[in-house]
Amino acid sequence: MDQNGDTTEATWLASAGLRPTRQRLSLAQLLIGDGQHRHVTAESLYEASRDSDERVSLATVYNTLRVFSEAGLLREITVNGARSYFDTNVTNHPHFFWEDTEELMDAPDEDLKISQLPTAPAGTEIAKVDVVIRLRRK
Repeated sequence: MDQNGDTTEATWLASAGLRPTRQRLSLAQLLIGDGQHRHVTAESLYEASRDSDERVSLATVYNTLRVFSEAGLLREITVNGARSYFDTNVTNHPHFFWEDTEELMDAPDEDLKISQLPTAPAGTEIAKVDVVIRLRRK
């Protein structure tokens, strides 16, 4: 709790202008409560929420993750065109994706060099670049 009596989760939500509903606070606790960055899917966050005091539906988890992403609190990384992972680290950084376990993790960025990007079409700008490096065990 901070000096105003707000929890870290409430402060996190407020930083993005989001109302701290009971369900948002509960999911925020699972996402950032221990201060560690993590990559979650809606399904994995739903499973984690089932063990908490505040049970939420899978639809609420999906909707909340979308709201958090749109507010800039999470970064959405889409893998295989349909599966979305949500990263609590919103800075630009590459990821490893393990094909056998479907786990997404941060990759070291000190060796990554992107020397040139294509020119964006007229009337657009590049918003972000996602780098996902797929890994397969030998």
